[in-house]
Amino acid sequence: MDLNSGLKKRRLMSEDNDNDNNNNWEQKRRNRASKYGNGMAWFRGCLIGKGCFGSVYLATLKKPKSKYSSYPPIMAVKSAEVSVSSSIQKEREVLNNIRGCRNVIRCFGDEITNGENGQMVYNLLLEYGSGGTLADLIKKSDGLPELDVKRYTRSILRGLRHIHRCGYVHCDLKPENILLVASGGSGGDQYTAKIGDLGLAKRAKQNKKGKLIVPYWRGTPMYFSPEVVIDGVQEAPSDIWAVGCIVLEMLTANPPWGPKGDTNSDEIITRIGELNESPLIVSTLSSEAKSFLKGCFSRKSMYRLTAEMLLAHPFLEGIDEDNVKTMRRLVFHYFQMIYVLGQKKKM
Repeated sequence: MDLNSGLKKRRLMSEDNDNDNNNNWEQKRRNRASKYGNGMAWFRGCLIGKGCFGSVYLATLKKPKSKYSSYPPIMAVKSAEVSVSSSIQKEREVLNNIRGCRNVIRCFGDEITNGENGQMVYNLLLEYGSGGTLADLIKKSDGLPELDVKRYTRSILRGLRHIHRCGYVHCDLKPENILLVASGGSGGDQYTAKIGDLGLAKRAKQNKKGKLIVPYWRGTPMYFSPEVVIDGVQEAPSDIWAVGCIVLEMLTANPPWGPKGDTNSDEIITRIGELNESPLIVSTLSSEAKSFLKGCFSRKSMYRLTAEMLLAHPFLEGIDEDNVKTMRRLVFHYFQMIYVLGQKKKM
């Protein structure tokens, strides 16, 4: 076999492999779409998350370069059969009522598709968190750098302040429900933390007066506050307790009541409600961090700090973002002044 024929054969084999890979990819895409179907303007991609109320898929636009599309090129699509999609539909309603905050996951609408067996599927089109969740980030660390914790905490509090101002309580704040969305920065500033998963959110002040015989709890016991466990009351201060749990988890890489495998829900509820315990604030934290956490972990909800108060806490001072913006303005005015003085000299 001469050299030319050998090269030709290798090219043909390479082309065959490429065609096989393309065919395999196309087949996988069709298989994914067959269960729940594609949208009018988007293809359903790989499964990126699964919970009690639905499955989350990556979605890409069929015509990503179309200037008429109101969707971003990549989205996250939360899907469930219409018959069991009440929680996702509730999330759509909440997101519609609180839209306009850059620290809450954006919603781009909803759509009904047809699945492989003819079932109707409800799809919620959401902003994609390419950085995964805060829980994913914590699992990879032995505790995040304090500066990163401050950045993420401020983002969470800004989103929560907006949610509370709109008259809602999240009820299920936890690292798994904080999405990291690309922000174009670098290092710890590469992602912005945004609040997601509002399917359990409720209107504030909807609790009935008096203790419930069988309390109705929304959310995850690991992040319950004392009034949730004891009185079945979930209002804005309950979300603040959960923020404290999240901050403690970011700083230490451990859940607030110990490793998840070592504690169960009943034990946590007993420690909160009967033993009157609070999460342990470890001694190795900075004094500002300890003070911040104490403001979140007051067992009496009336003494707990609000999101607005926590945003002004010394723990969140000295974050680069505001300093960078100020520096940019100063640099702009400096060069503007130099330009004006230069023009005067020419005159």
